[in-house]
Amino acid sequence: MAEERPPEDQKKPRLKRHILLRVDSWIDSTMWNAGFQLAETWEEITIFFRRFRVRGWKKLFFEVLGEGMTLGTAGFVLLLALAQPAFEETKKDWRNHGDFAVTFLDRYGNLIGHRGIIHENSVPIDELPDHLIKAVLATEDRRFFEHFGIDFLGLARAMSENARAGTVVQGGSTLTQQLAKNLFLTNERSIERKIKEAFLALWLEANLTKKEILSLYLDRAYMGGGTFGAAAAAQFYFGKPLTEVNLAESAMLAGLFKAPAKYAPHVNLPAARARANEVLSNMVQGGIMTEGQVIAARRNPASVIDRDEAEAPDFFLDWAFDEVQRIAAKFKDHTLVVRTTIDTGLQKAAEEAVAANLREYGESYNVKQGALVMIENGGAVRAMVGGRDYGESQFNRASRALRQPGSSFKVYTYSLAMESGLTPDSPIVDAPISWGNWSPHNYGNSYAGRIDIKTALAKSINTIPVRLAKDKLGPGAIDKIMAEAKKFGVETPIRKDVTIPIGTSEVTVLDQATAYAVFPAGGLQSRRHGIGQITNYAGDILYDFERDEPAPERVLSETAAAYMNQMLTRVPYVGTARRAAVDGVLTGGKTGTTQAYRDAWFCGFTGNYTAAVWFGNDDYTSSNNMTGGSLPAMTFKALMDYAHQGIDLRPIPGVETPPPEAQKEIAKAKPAEEEGKLPPMVRPRSLSAETTRMIRGIARMLDEAKPIVLDPQKVASVD
Repeated sequence: MAEERPPEDQKKPRLKRHILLRVDSWIDSTMWNAGFQLAETWEEITIFFRRFRVRGWKKLFFEVLGEGMTLGTAGFVLLLALAQPAFEETKKDWRNHGDFAVTFLDRYGNLIGHRGIIHENSVPIDELPDHLIKAVLATEDRRFFEHFGIDFLGLARAMSENARAGTVVQGGSTLTQQLAKNLFLTNERSIERKIKEAFLALWLEANLTKKEILSLYLDRAYMGGGTFGAAAAAQFYFGKPLTEVNLAESAMLAGLFKAPAKYAPHVNLPAARARANEVLSNMVQGGIMTEGQVIAARRNPASVIDRDEAEAPDFFLDWAFDEVQRIAAKFKDHTLVVRTTIDTGLQKAAEEAVAANLREYGESYNVKQGALVMIENGGAVRAMVGGRDYGESQFNRASRALRQPGSSFKVYTYSLAMESGLTPDSPIVDAPISWGNWSPHNYGNSYAGRIDIKTALAKSINTIPVRLAKDKLGPGAIDKIMAEAKKFGVETPIRKDVTIPIGTSEVTVLDQATAYAVFPAGGLQSRRHGIGQITNYAGDILYDFERDEPAPERVLSETAAAYMNQMLTRVPYVGTARRAAVDGVLTGGKTGTTQAYRDAWFCGFTGNYTAAVWFGNDDYTSSNNMTGGSLPAMTFKALMDYAHQGIDLRPIPGVETPPPEAQKEIAKAKPAEEEGKLPPMVRPRSLSAETTRMIRGIARMLDEAKPIVLDPQKVASVD
C-alpha cells in the first residue's frame, strides 16, 4: 500500500516553523557573537588603560581634576542658561539713539524739555580734555583699561572697604557694568539684574573697543537737570562745549555719575563742589595727577550758570518721547516741536503728594517707591510720577513697572456682571468657594453670607468676583475678563488664570489710570494720550490728536456704566477708601492690596479727573501692612484736593444723586487745619472758568472767520 502524503495545508505550518527557528537561531548567535566581541574589546581597552593607573597622591590629584572638569562643565552649562536672558537684551537696536530731535512744550506752550538727538553731539574721545578722562576713570573705574568687563580685584577691594566701614562706601561695578545697566537694564536691585549686568559687560567688552565703551558711557549717563551725557551737561551747567571745560569743571562733571540728583550743581552747589574735591583726591591717590597739579582746581572750584529751579517732568518726557517716536515714525521730518498734555501745576502737585507721603510715612510703612498717573476726563494725561527721584533711578514705575493690582482689578469682573443683567442690588452669597485646586479667602478669613453686590464691592470681598466669574459669567469667563480689561485700555498682556478676578495678573499704573477713566466717561473709551500736537520747525501741523485720532468707542453700556459708578462712589464713604474722599467733591474708586502687602493701590475718579496711585518696593519686599486705603488713598486725596480748586465740577455719569453717605461727607468736609494737619496745597488761579470760556470762544470765532480781502483799486498808493 502506497505511503500517504500529508495534505498541503499541513506542510505550510511546518515550513513557517522551520523559518522561525532559523531566524531565532541567527538572532541568538549574532547577539552572542556581538556580546563576545564587545567583552573582548572592553578587555583590551581596560588592559590599555591599566598602564596609566596611578596611586598615592597622583590618584588624588587626578580625582580632583576629574571632579573639577565635571563641575566645570555643569557650571558652564548653567552659565549659558543664565546668560540667555541677558543676551536677548542685545537684539534690539541699542546703538541707535534715534534720529529724532524733539522739543517738548506743556499744554500751554511753555518749554519743558528736550529728548532725542542733542545739539551738543558726543565728542570723540581723542578730542576730549585729558583731565576729564582722568577724572572719570579715577572716580569710576581706575583699572578700566586692564580688566575685561568685570574687575575681580576691584570687587575684592570694594568688599574689604565696605566691611571695614560697616556700610557701603565703595561700589564694585566697573564702568562697563554701569554702561550695561544704562543701555539694557533698570535700576532694580536684584540678583537677576546683577547676573544680566555681568554677562552684558562681558558682551560689551567682546564687541566694542575700550574707547567705544568709554564714549558710550560719557554719552548715555544721566547727569542731572534733565541732561543725558557729559556734552549736554557741560552746556547746561557751564554754558560751554565739553572740549573747553577746565580741571575744576571736569571734576564736577565726573562727580555727577554717582548720584546726579544729589550732586547736581544747579540744585546744591556746595555738595557738588565737595564731591568735585573728592574726585580731585581720587586723581591724586590713583597717581594720575600730583597734588600740585590739582591745587588750583581745589582753590578755584567750578561755578555754574544760574538756572531756574523748576524741574523738568522727566518721567513724563521719557514716556512722551516713546509716544512721539511711535506716532512720527512715518513722518519725513524728525526735528519736531511737540505740545504735550501735561499741566506743570498738577505735575508739581502730584510729585509733592507722592514725595511728602513717602517722607512722612515711608519708613513706618517700610515702603520706598511710589508712582502716579493723572488723566483729565477726556483722555489728556496731566501728571505722571514714575518714582520718588528721577536722579536716583530713571526707571519709570508708572509706565513700565508690572505689579499685581489686587482688588483694583475687580472692576472688570463687576462690569461684566452689570452687562450680564445684574444690578448693584442683586443678592449674592459670600461663602467659601473653590475653583479647581484654588480656594480664595477674604481678608480676615470671615464671610458675610447673603449680601448685595454693591456691598461686596465696597467691602472688597474676594469670594464675590470669583463667584460671579464662575457662576454668572458663563463659559469662558476668564477670557471675557481678559477681553474686558483690554477694551478698557489695559495694554499689558493679561495672564490667563482663574485667579485674575482678584487681580493676580500684573499691570502698570498707566494701564489702571486709562481703564478707570472709562467710568467718568460714561462707558466710552478714555482716549488716554500725552501728545496733543506735533509740528515741525516751519510750523506745519504734522499731527493733531483731535483731528487724527478716531472718536471714542463705547466699551461699557450706559446702564452698566451707571451701575458701576453708583457702586464705586460708595467705596470712599462706606468702603475701604475712606481716606480718598475729596473735600466737597463726589469721589469714586477702588483700593487694591496684594499678597503679603507687597503692593498697595488706589484707582479713583471724580467728574473731572482720574488717577491711579501705587506704592511698593522695587525688590518686591513686603510693606508694613500698608493697604490701598492708606498711603495711596491719602496721596490721591492730596492731589485731587489741589486739582479741584477753582474749577467747574462735572457730574459723574449715572450718579444724579450721590449716595446718602457721600452727601453727609461732602457736606461736612473740613479744612485740613481743623484736623491737625498741614494746610493743603493751594492752586493758583489766573483766569476764572467763565473768562477761560469767553477767551476760547473768541479764539474759535477768529479761527472760523473769513480772511479780509482788500480791493487793490481802493488802496491808496504812496509814492
